[in-house]
Amino acid sequence: MARVSAPELKRYLDKRVMVNIQGGRRLQGVLRGFDVFLNLVIDESTELVKPEGASGNTWQQAAHCGTVVVRGNSVTSLEGLESINTKITS
Repeated sequence: MARVSAPELKRYLDKRVMVNIQGGRRLQGVLRGFDVFLNLVIDESTELVKPEGASGNTWQQAAHCGTVVVRGNSVTSLEGLESINTKITS
């Protein structure tokens, strides 16, 4: 049986991230936790929506959501919005 390993998200903890979710939705907030299934805890979150008829990369704030848990299988991508430490330590 294949072994499941945790996603490499430690460097994003306590940093602002943008999470793209199935259905064309986005959340922006601070990553507070995650697990091996990519379930995410996002604090100080804001939902962003694409206005009807908008073209390109135009998003606007829809709602302040506070702390949310995002189910891992609905996450399509995660992007860091702050600089992170990329040094590899052994």
